[in-house]
Amino acid sequence: MDFEHEAVLLTEVIDNLKIKEQGIYVDCTIGGAGHSKEIAQHLNSEGQIIGIDQDQAAIEAAAENLSATAPKIDLIRDNYSNLDTILRELDIAEVDGFLFDLGVSSHQLDEPERGFSYRYDAPLDMRMDQRQEQTAADIVNNYSKKQLTEIISEYGEENWAQRIASFIVEQRKEETIETTLELVELIKNAIPASARRSGGHPAKRTFQALRIAVNNELEIIETAIKDAVNKLKVGGRICIISFHSLEDRIVKHTFKDLAQDCICPPKMPVCGCDEEAEIKIITKSSITASEEELEENYRARSAKLRVAEKK
Repeated sequence: MDFEHEAVLLTEVIDNLKIKEQGIYVDCTIGGAGHSKEIAQHLNSEGQIIGIDQDQAAIEAAAENLSATAPKIDLIRDNYSNLDTILRELDIAEVDGFLFDLGVSSHQLDEPERGFSYRYDAPLDMRMDQRQEQTAADIVNNYSKKQLTEIISEYGEENWAQRIASFIVEQRKEETIETTLELVELIKNAIPASARRSGGHPAKRTFQALRIAVNNELEIIETAIKDAVNKLKVGGRICIISFHSLEDRIVKHTFKDLAQDCICPPKMPVCGCDEEAEIKIITKSSITASEEELEENYRARSAKLRVAEKK
């Protein structure tokens, strides 16, 4: 299957990156290079794109899609949590712009054997980096009821988390839960029929929670943003697209912290911290998809873009 991932908020990202022809731009989640291919159109042969992705299929697709573009291309199979090390190894001291497109890609959802989707029957995998050992099946079959409840409640914001965890624990006493549709059926049985009639697919929140847990998605966002800001040139931009409230909340709060001048207690008469804001927030509220984009790509409906500039 070709790696297809329609770049969301593409025009908005390009406009906000303020691309310089000879600039260095880092796409921290390059996927199929939908955004990076457009960034490349604004760069000359002295420009550079560094693409990072932990999915080998994404790296291969990005290499193909960027092969005919002008700038220098460096593609790194790694997790953006290692951003500082990646740039140091490439001998990159400063960057003109960063892009993070968080979450799961359309390709990963649409490739049944990856186990991300509740719509296909597949092994319970959900690994973005298939080199890692732990899968969703490992979590479902080995974590305690308490751990499962916390994951499903916190990462999935699922009201029926405890009941779903109980059903999982009872089911695995009989036999191992190995496939996506086995889990879907279990979740449907756990959630009362009246509650299943609204709010979309009943397994959506639990699958989101497991995916986040398998890939350690939320824990790495704040540090990666701070690492990126440290590498930004003055006037450089960082653009972050998130797809659910948990991600967006981390981005919003991290930007707010980095944009704060003084962190002294409010009652202190004189500032003693000497803290200075590192960024200026460009988007006071998040940018969302236009009506035209929503008509063409329904997966853009939950996308939110936040932008900041290095001071």
